[in-house]
Amino acid sequence: MDEQQATMTLSTKENELAKKLFNAYQTHQALKMSDWDGTVTDEDAAYRVQRRLTELKGEDVGGYKVSLTSKQTQDMFDSDSPLYGAQVKSHFVQSPVTLHQGELMEPLAEVEMLFTAKEDLSSKDSLEDLMHKTKVAAAVEVPDSRFSDWFPSLSKYMVMSDAAVGGFVVYGQEVNTDQLFDNVDDLAHVKCELFHDGKKLKDGASSEVLGNPLNSLHWLVEKLESQGMPLTAGQRVSSGTFLLPENLTSGDWKATFDKGLGAVFLRVTK
Repeated sequence: MDEQQATMTLSTKENELAKKLFNAYQTHQALKMSDWDGTVTDEDAAYRVQRRLTELKGEDVGGYKVSLTSKQTQDMFDSDSPLYGAQVKSHFVQSPVTLHQGELMEPLAEVEMLFTAKEDLSSKDSLEDLMHKTKVAAAVEVPDSRFSDWFPSLSKYMVMSDAAVGGFVVYGQEVNTDQLFDNVDDLAHVKCELFHDGKKLKDGASSEVLGNPLNSLHWLVEKLESQGMPLTAGQRVSSGTFLLPENLTSGDWKATFDKGLGAVFLRVTK
């Protein structure tokens, strides 16, 4: 069996986990972490489970989310690199949007920069190439897990298995990245503010995302290519949070960005 096949063939236990994750995704009945201790013990296995989970969803992949893009979140999940999760098309939604608590399990709110590929992206692309080949938008990512009491105690491999705890990505107005930013370095100096029911919760900065969100996009393009799944035109990437997440409770949420990126509006109802 060649290496590609070896990394694609799931063990019985991995297959069972993928099915249970899909069931939890559909029913919103959370899994218990302790029931799955030791099932997935390395990155290859975790991405195998994620790919199977994505297949079971039976929907096109609309793009990806990148997680663990700051030193702080990597330390929380005992990791030295980012990880990604495939997101189905219907879970990328344009602001303003209303989400119902019934569609969510234990959601958080993160403030991110979203890129959309205008053409296929390649690991050979420089950061400048990526800037010319993408559109950019403000985003609020809603991480959500199929495990109960998951943040921040879920193991890194379970996070990967569970599509990087992907929930929804709410994005604002999309513009050509090179129209909004003159050079690569400018993307490292974006600030945001997050509000809930009119009250400011915290500030964030794009430099938290691997120093520059384009670094996160480049990491993902390279990673996907190495796994034989290149990032293609039209796919979106939520590139990593500017701030430590907040619990996404009922009410009106707003994230505002400088540098002309605008704002994202999200209402959560019971």
